[in-house]
Amino acid sequence: MIAPVLKALRRKHLDVSLRTRSGYRVRIVERPGLWMTKDELARLRADLRQIASRTLDAGQLTYGVLSDDVSRLNETIITLVCRDDGTPIAFNALAIMTLEAKPQPAEVLHLGLVMVDPDERSKNLSWILYGLTCFLILFRRQFRPIWISNVTQVPAVVGMVSELFSDVWPGPSQNRRSLDHLMLARRIMADQREVFGVGDDAVFDENRFVIQDAYTGGSDDLKKTWDAAPKHRKEQFNAYCAETLNYERGDDVIQLGRMDLAAMRGYLMREVPRSAVLGLLLAGGLVALRRLVLPVLYWADSGQQWSTLRPATNREKRVDT
Repeated sequence: MIAPVLKALRRKHLDVSLRTRSGYRVRIVERPGLWMTKDELARLRADLRQIASRTLDAGQLTYGVLSDDVSRLNETIITLVCRDDGTPIAFNALAIMTLEAKPQPAEVLHLGLVMVDPDERSKNLSWILYGLTCFLILFRRQFRPIWISNVTQVPAVVGMVSELFSDVWPGPSQNRRSLDHLMLARRIMADQREVFGVGDDAVFDENRFVIQDAYTGGSDDLKKTWDAAPKHRKEQFNAYCAETLNYERGDDVIQLGRMDLAAMRGYLMREVPRSAVLGLLLAGGLVALRRLVLPVLYWADSGQQWSTLRPATNREKRVDT
């Protein structure tokens, strides 16, 4: 029993498995392209494409984790939801974007591509697909806030992101756009369009944070009409999207916000089912423990390289020569 625990604690990247009371199995894997075997990657990609085929019917996507470029999995965190029998039914491909910013590069988690099997919709999976991974990442960062981004034309998603995270802009609330919002959005639109399938010819409106004619970079089959776009339970978000976005042209809004302690508290109180709160806190504690234990394990292992430190065996060889 101890050996598997120590092995899990030594992993450099996030690999967490959870089981929900409603019978779903959830696995979160960080940057799987850097550490999974070829067979494991093939199974993971097959699961993602199976969900996509059920979601898009005859359509297909050619960007992100659904493209033929396996290297996309090097900068992605996958949240995969399966039934108890192992059938994949939903996923979120959260992209890790490193942006050139002052005084130092900024890391932004893009909420990315979310797909749910049509038979499994309206079963309260949003707390898993949108907030769970960000929650665990916050634990691992010792509760230091992290920026998140979201690109969508769906009113239900605009509202959910606005309510789930802190300092989200734009939206119908009273939040104000900060200089950080503007500078990060500019860097994302300049360098990261391929992450969310927006073509180079799409125009970014800085005043409203609207991407005009956004569905030209591989995400074409995600374009929705106003009638087909799922609505939010609060009419203010529906009215905001109807007024701000041109659905005939294919506009998106890009939202920026932060996962911080306030957002985490709201997530646990409003989004997570009460039956899952204890297990979620335990998972977060294990993730944080791994961050604390790893340096100790590395320090005690003189045969492995860690950052600028070199294995003792290599040092001995250099001295001998």
